[in-house]
Amino acid sequence: MARWLLPENLSDVLPEEAQRVEALRRSLLDLFRSFGYELVIPPLLEHLESLLTGSGHDLGLSTLKLVDQLSGRTLGVRADTTPQVARIDSHILNRPGVARLCYAGSTLRARPLHPLASREPIQLGAEIYGDADFGADREVLALAVRAARLVLAGSTPVPRLHVDLGHTAVLRALLGDVLQASDAVEGVLQALTSKDPGALARASAGMPQALQEALGQLIGLVGGPEVLERARRSLPPSAALERALDELGILARDCAADAVSIDLADLHGFRYHTGATFALYVAGASSPLLRGGRYDDIGLAFGRARPATGFSLLDLREAAQWAPAATARAVRAPRGDSPALALAVEQLRAQGHIVVQAAAHSELGVALQVDRALVERDGQWIVQDLA
Repeated sequence: MARWLLPENLSDVLPEEAQRVEALRRSLLDLFRSFGYELVIPPLLEHLESLLTGSGHDLGLSTLKLVDQLSGRTLGVRADTTPQVARIDSHILNRPGVARLCYAGSTLRARPLHPLASREPIQLGAEIYGDADFGADREVLALAVRAARLVLAGSTPVPRLHVDLGHTAVLRALLGDVLQASDAVEGVLQALTSKDPGALARASAGMPQALQEALGQLIGLVGGPEVLERARRSLPPSAALERALDELGILARDCAADAVSIDLADLHGFRYHTGATFALYVAGASSPLLRGGRYDDIGLAFGRARPATGFSLLDLREAAQWAPAATARAVRAPRGDSPALALAVEQLRAQGHIVVQAAAHSELGVALQVDRALVERDGQWIVQDLA
């Protein structure tokens, strides 16, 4: 094997792609800033116990571990940035009131999310801490849709955007005390996730008959916003259930996506999320562009339980594939010791122009559209179109 070959599911980002990725990163962070979100940059490595605090078993399996030669302690390379941002809010900033934070940076996963996915996705997200009001959930979903629209804006035609909604409080309302008391709950969660009625019947066999029937109804409550009325008719009524269904109805009405679906048995991150959840899909894609939802308990492990809701774009590199290839226009300038030439070059660059200086008649060897040249005329340096 050649020594310079990269490990599986890892690749270099070459100039054309890197330009698209960086332009999209800047645009998205500017969008978040316009909503009041502040940028944080957590470290790539942390002590493993800190990195995995409150994050669950799945993230532990995805995290690469190594030994710190300075301390002898086990370090982890982050596979998800959200727990780090929760630590920053709870333990470092420790601000009163609401904090809006955003981030963008590489993560590293022991296994790819799907066979073609990179093991080094560039994750980008926005989160609100300290705001328990449902308005925060609405803001986060609206911002997520705006972010997805920005990602897709350069495509022709612009693909349709689909939002898939769920709410962990629906199942929590049905299970009640059984959620903590029954060893069969994990089997129920797996059966609902896989939409397997037989497995659900077996997993819930020891539960009360009314609960078994409700769980059986839940597995089929998938579709458009009309699912909410079906749920009100077929599930045991409770204040918690009614509140969750009302919230889903508002999100479905206001999210401004091209299509909305609701899956009341969608249990993605059930042990992590505490309220409404969402995933945004581009028409024709099998993997979501971004995921989000409410996760109020995330700061508890860091000593400060705070309401929290947010979303993350799963891989900026994958998202940037929707952006059109951009050819940068450039000015060619000669090399030389002339102060007037140096001043002209600096002025052009200060105005935002790309200026490449090269020896006369040399090939530039860069992927730029060099359509102008800086030339000297009567002692003055001027820009001349090459056409």
